[in-house]
Amino acid sequence: MTWLKEVLGTEKAVIAMCHLMALPGDPYFDKEKGMDYVVEMARKDLHALQDGGVDAVMFSNEFSLPYLTNVKTETVAAMGRVIGELKSEIKVPFGVNVLWDAKKSLDLAAATGALFIREIFTGVYASDFGLWNTNVGETVRHQQRIGAEHVKLLFNIVPEAAKYVAERDIESVARSTVFNNRPDALCVSGLTAGSRTDSQILKRVKDSVPDTVVLANTGVRRDNLVEQLTIADGAVVGTAFKIDGKFENHVDQARVKEFMDDVNTFRKPKVAV
Repeated sequence: MTWLKEVLGTEKAVIAMCHLMALPGDPYFDKEKGMDYVVEMARKDLHALQDGGVDAVMFSNEFSLPYLTNVKTETVAAMGRVIGELKSEIKVPFGVNVLWDAKKSLDLAAATGALFIREIFTGVYASDFGLWNTNVGETVRHQQRIGAEHVKLLFNIVPEAAKYVAERDIESVARSTVFNNRPDALCVSGLTAGSRTDSQILKRVKDSVPDTVVLANTGVRRDNLVEQLTIADGAVVGTAFKIDGKFENHVDQARVKEFMDDVNTFRKPKVAV
């Protein structure tokens, strides 16, 4: 049994993304509608996800595009307000992701009671956001300093829109990341949010670190969830739950329920005949 059962209530868990609208300071923040609108849209999506039957949710500043790797204080404060206002309505385990800043994600988790974060903790990348460096040693020490040692760390080792500066095969990345850093999970992604995770890469990672939780991080849909969940220990799902399956749209509860019905069928014990 993995920690997914203990923390999220099930193996083969589905963590649903609750994407927040652009926030104060972001290029696309709607100043006329303000933060009240951001909170209400998050509330709408949260309830659609929960009522659709997901196992957990992860709040992310997804529409803060283009993302920063050293996130501003106003972003974390705004996310804290959203989660704080919704806290009494959150009925499933939840995590947070402050794109793309591991320490700020931990700060938000400590302040809101989140149980996990997903981030880029290790490696140096050439990315759409410039040269992307990390300092995992400082990050985990920060985690201890702020009393967030209980927060599970989901390491994204195939970052969206980025590539390792040094050529390394994915098996080596997975094994060295696990040996050096003891991650709670490894996340394997496609090129962008909503892009299918390559099943062959996913399998190569899982085969390399069989005792570590491995999550399919992008592009899991109804038509590939059996394939992906047969390999992975769980999935992070966002775009597939949106109206018309489009990244920028709000959550469609009917799509969530259909997806989770398929997941629950997959998770049922197989009866020998």
